[in-house]
Amino acid sequence: MPPTDGEPFVVVGGGIAGLVVARRLALAGRAVTLLEAGDRLGGAVAPVTVAGAAIDAGAESFATRSDAVPALLRELGLDTDVVTPAAGSAWVHRADGRSVPLPAAGVLGIPADPRAPDVRRAVGRIGAWRARLDRVLPTRVGAEAASVDGLVRARMGAAVADTLVAPVVRGVYSRDSATMPVAVAAPRLPGLLRERGSLSAAVAALRADAPAGSLVAGLRGGMLRLSAALAADVARLGVDVRLGAAATVIEPTRAVADGREHTGRVVLAASAPDAPPARPVTLVTLVVDAPALDEAPRGTGVLVAPGAAVTARALTHVTAKWTWVAASLPGRHVLRLSYDEAPADAAATARSDAAAMLGVALPDPEEVAVRTWLRSARDPRELGMPRVGEAVAGTGLAAVVAQAEGTASSLLAD
Repeated sequence: MPPTDGEPFVVVGGGIAGLVVARRLALAGRAVTLLEAGDRLGGAVAPVTVAGAAIDAGAESFATRSDAVPALLRELGLDTDVVTPAAGSAWVHRADGRSVPLPAAGVLGIPADPRAPDVRRAVGRIGAWRARLDRVLPTRVGAEAASVDGLVRARMGAAVADTLVAPVVRGVYSRDSATMPVAVAAPRLPGLLRERGSLSAAVAALRADAPAGSLVAGLRGGMLRLSAALAADVARLGVDVRLGAAATVIEPTRAVADGREHTGRVVLAASAPDAPPARPVTLVTLVVDAPALDEAPRGTGVLVAPGAAVTARALTHVTAKWTWVAASLPGRHVLRLSYDEAPADAAATARSDAAAMLGVALPDPEEVAVRTWLRSARDPRELGMPRVGEAVAGTGLAAVVAQAEGTASSLLAD
């Protein structure tokens, strides 16, 4: 599609956000240059090959709370391959070394009903009784808390905050619940707390408003297919894609990469200059022959509470969670563990952690893959140019895609 007359654009950063913006602008007939510092497009939506099968090396699913990702998949012809995770609860590995199922009815680990048996099992009888006080506390208690931890600790106590909420927030957002703003993680909670009179009632209302069915979905063959489809589409639309083009100058109307000046309205889809330090997350993927895992003893995965002896922050039993992965690797299990710091001996550490979290003895892995990703910190600064991506949109493909689509629409409306 040849570009029409109109303002040209330069998109700096070729992750999912940059690809979505570049594609939308090109669909409108604008001339677009896409500068990517690395050697591939798609960012953390990327493949890794283990035991001959390509699976996701980074993001593996998207939240179904909005239609942003499903709509994009429909446009790319991938909607017929949307799949949901296998049924089965995630578990929590407690500080005392025991693993317990994560309560089924909750948001961010906050239970909708502290009286439920699975809540008592997770936090203990005393912890559950303390959580029930939420129903009689004045709504002002915790209402001004800035962090998720502060809100939950004030309303439901330490057991719920430490055993349930901290591991969920850490596993989902790669952040400490004590520094995760309520306004970012669950912006409707404070208002619902005032309206419904308790935090548990507010959580129940959030769950009632959520779409029916699974809260997340993925793609048969992996979310890696989204990166490939977007890359193919921007090429088809005539976007001038330049790999290995790290921008040394980024200004509102020009960017310099590889000694060349690219002029046009700049959209920043990469880390901003002088941005807060990115948070590294290392993913260690193990392929094991372990019949003891055939029955998925810990469901689809395990989150880790503060104080636990393992160093991993979460484990996903990939072949239990996604049937298409299990079909690709018959007789084998894929485990993926995430770490805030890369282990010195990734294979040995991940095997030891996985055995403790899953409660089974594991053989030496047949294959190990290690990838470290940098997660952008929140960075709301105004830089005089449009910005897209995790630093401004928040965590998760649903948030990133929705914000990128909205930004592209605003640019075209201008």
